[in-house]
Amino acid sequence: MTNAERARAAYLKHFGEAPALLVRAPGRVNLIGEHTDYNDGFVLPCAIDLETVVAVGPGTGSEAQAVAVDFGEEHDRFDLARPFDRAPFEWANYVRGMAAALGEEGLLPASARLAIAGDVPLGSGLSSSASLEIAVGQALVALSGRVVDRTRLAQLAQRAENDFVGCACGIMDQLIATRGVERHALLIDCRTLECREVSMPRDLAVLVVHSGVRHAHADGEYNDRRRECDTAAAHYGVAALRDLDIDALEAGKAGLDDVAYRRARHVVTENARVLTAGSALASGDLAALGRLMAASHASMRDDFEITVPAIDRLVEIVGAAMNGDGGVRMTGGGFGGCVVALLPHSRVDAVRSAVLDRYRSPGGDAPDVFVCTASDGASVVDGTAEFMLPR
Repeated sequence: MTNAERARAAYLKHFGEAPALLVRAPGRVNLIGEHTDYNDGFVLPCAIDLETVVAVGPGTGSEAQAVAVDFGEEHDRFDLARPFDRAPFEWANYVRGMAAALGEEGLLPASARLAIAGDVPLGSGLSSSASLEIAVGQALVALSGRVVDRTRLAQLAQRAENDFVGCACGIMDQLIATRGVERHALLIDCRTLECREVSMPRDLAVLVVHSGVRHAHADGEYNDRRRECDTAAAHYGVAALRDLDIDALEAGKAGLDDVAYRRARHVVTENARVLTAGSALASGDLAALGRLMAASHASMRDDFEITVPAIDRLVEIVGAAMNGDGGVRMTGGGFGGCVVALLPHSRVDAVRSAVLDRYRSPGGDAPDVFVCTASDGASVVDGTAEFMLPR
């Protein structure tokens, strides 16, 4: 069954009627630009053909009910008209967080029923959380009969994750989930929220390999990195690390502790890599992309310290199998998750075979390998209500 079929079936099972509409929001893979978004920097992600689908319809009174198909059909309920706190299960906090953020903007329906199904791997670095937030947010806004533009919905989802869930993430994941464009990456300026479409060459494959190590950003390491970046920005007297170049970084480092300096060096050099990578991707310069992705991974490993041995091993295996014909790096917030490779379609089978032959997760499992397609952002699947987010 498709995600839409599973969500529809669960809605019918639990609520006894068909949903008013179904909406979807994609996961994403970040090609380059890690931990730069909350430093007002630059990122280069694309939305992918893994998704979260929400079947939604009106409830009774002021109650919200949500069923998570992929969590044993766990059920959460809360009152939209009263203050509500965190839920007893992790997935439900993203639902409640979106409801809280939308409520502050007057964008909630009177009541709601939701059934949720998806195939974005959890803790993978492919942004299952933003996919869930945007799908839920779009569903609730549609049910309310109101309209919110894609960028504003992304900002509200970021607020939900920052203030309700407790992860101090930037805007990238939510923005690509709303504004993704088929067959394109987006070069995003995370200060202005300007998104420039970068065409993906047709002979370029986006290969994603899951290490089998699940991360959880709200556990603290992600938030620690953000605090360290803020410390560095304060030392230099700038609003964000985006405002530094490498010369200013080196000239003013006296008195800054080594950890904060290395965190800042990653961000400053990564921003420069993203801008160069956007041009290389547009022109299909795989050699340049390979060098930039290798430098990005080394910086994440050595300066930002967010890779783990399993991830480094995967990068080594994939890189060797590509034999210089493309690039590979960790993708996502770190401490587990996935690596992403950009390579010709003709190299995919050889790389997949090498990974399956030579890599096992720390638990001994064979890795999941995905060949992803750059996809559109959030949209309606079908339903009786007519709704489409304005671009």
